[in-house]
Amino acid sequence: MEEIRPLSDLRNYYSEISKQCREDKTSVIMTVNGRGDTAILGIQTYYEMKAELELLRTFAEAEADVVNGRVGLIK
Repeated sequence: MEEIRPLSDLRNYYSEISKQCREDKTSVIMTVNGRGDTAILGIQTYYEMKAELELLRTFAEAEADVVNGRVGLIK
């Protein structure tokens, strides 16, 4: 789940936003003139997302190798 807040809240409520991202593991979308500008998330969530993305890339590369005949399936 994410929360949407104006960018000015980052300056005025940084501690609250930081705590929310760390403890609740939620992201906060910061807006400028009502439009999404920046996403903020806790460092642990960031590292988890990064690791998951790398794993998905590895799976996609492996699948492409199988589809393109570069490796065979073990039977």
